Amino acid sequence: MKRCFWRALLALCCFAVATGASAQTWPTKPLHWISPWAPGGGNDVLSRSIAAEISKTLGQPVVVENRPGASGVIGTDLVAKAPPDGYMLTLGAPATHATAPSMYPNLPYDPVRDFTPITLVGTVASVLVVHPSVPANTVAELIAYLKANPGKVNYSSVGNGSMQHLSAELFKQFAGVDIVHVPYKGTSPALVDLTAGRIQLAFETMPAVLPLVRSGQLKAIAVTTPKRSNLMPEIPTLDEAGLKGFDATIWYGVFGPAGMPREVTGKLNQAIVSALRTPELAKRLADLGADVSAGTPAELGDFLREQVAKWTTFIKQRGIEPN
Repeated sequence: MKRCFWRALLALCCFAVATGASAQTWPTKPLHWISPWAPGGGNDVLSRSIAAEISKTLGQPVVVENRPGASGVIGTDLVAKAPPDGYMLTLGAPATHATAPSMYPNLPYDPVRDFTPITLVGTVASVLVVHPSVPANTVAELIAYLKANPGKVNYSSVGNGSMQHLSAELFKQFAGVDIVHVPYKGTSPALVDLTAGRIQLAFETMPAVLPLVRSGQLKAIAVTTPKRSNLMPEIPTLDEAGLKGFDATIWYGVFGPAGMPREVTGKLNQAIVSALRTPELAKRLADLGADVSAGTPAELGDFLREQVAKWTTFIKQRGIEPN
């Protein structure tokens, strides 16, 4: 019995030493970064920008692969089921990690349990925009107009459970107004109808609507984040405009499979945080309307749990279901 015990203890020690040595020499081969969305979108652009920078620090290529489908679930699930060795990562967002549990009853992964948080990357403001025909230039004027015309103003989104949809539903709750949801299959067709006046209101990302606001095709009323955006500092937040506590922030965070070695997680965190501090990457994030929000793995883990709890409660309260 004693001999078996000492053999088991020796094997455990050897495993620990081997694991530590492996973590010290990591990485020894290329990494794969899964973008769970189509090429050209914000997630894809940001993934490729970060991957290019951290490959210099890690000394290995970081290959970005697009695995779109099911609102990001397909690519994200691929990472959840990958070996926890740090060689496969993804850039998570509200759709894949915060709202998915409530929108997909058969979600193949748990956004908290099945991932190792590495670092928050950045936060992005959405903009409440209206067609110029809407007789309002401030949040107060818009709310007054909407209350005087219940059910007569339409807003667009890219589908049930999208941040455009949830932001508008949160606005309805805070402002006590009745506006009608019109889902589209993408941002481009929605903006075509919005600029044509067939849709009167939308919550869209800063890069998507900034040129339209600058050209006078749309009016920007407020942003959805707790603080103003650097891209449009003249536009107030919904919170400061009177809807106290309003926050519908879009965020990006890097995740790997659950169970990654702490040393590997630490190396990745250091590499990504350092990359986010470079002028080139900081500018790229600014162009996407994002504010850098790098931090520790523990901070991202806490933030994710807060986001899941917030949106789970809200989605249930509003009775929001998938398309």
